[in-house]
Amino acid sequence: MEAAAAGIEIIGENYLQEAEIAHQAIGNQVKWHFIGHLQKNKVKKAVAIFDMIETVDSLEIAAEINKRCAQLGKTLPVLIEINSGREPQKSGVYPENAEALITSLSSLSNIRVMGLMTMGPPVSQVEEFRSFFRETRQLFEKIKRLTIPNVEMKYLSMGMTDSYKIALEEGANIIRLGNKIFGERARGSRAETD
Repeated sequence: MEAAAAGIEIIGENYLQEAEIAHQAIGNQVKWHFIGHLQKNKVKKAVAIFDMIETVDSLEIAAEINKRCAQLGKTLPVLIEINSGREPQKSGVYPENAEALITSLSSLSNIRVMGLMTMGPPVSQVEEFRSFFRETRQLFEKIKRLTIPNVEMKYLSMGMTDSYKIALEEGANIIRLGNKIFGERARGSRAETD
């Protein structure tokens, strides 16, 4: 509530249960972005709370979001999560598969692809994020030039507290600064802020 009162306009949450609690307390004073991995069985609750889902990485999850949004008469902006580090254990679509996924999502009438999101892999030096952010920005620009129906490449979500400056230099227009604002995540809940 203090962050909203101070002027924060977007709150990003990694966990649906924590988002439900925060949303009950704060309501629509801010916009809500989901920035964690979304499981199919949690989509119904997520589309009721969030104004954007930043982590769509498959046709299956997008179709479920579309179905649940249709039931609410809602069109939800989504970002496609890019696995820029090509880490097999992590969620996100590999950059080389993003165009095909986005094209397949363009026919879904209750979601609207609005851009890309990436985390980047763990690195030893913060400057190492640059190549992952740059590749994602180049992909963003390429898809934007394709003018795919129902797709608007407007948002590029990259960078967190430790890497946001590089992300901004590489074209990010959404950054996630939860640790910078709220401190390191403890055992209790903490939101990421876009």
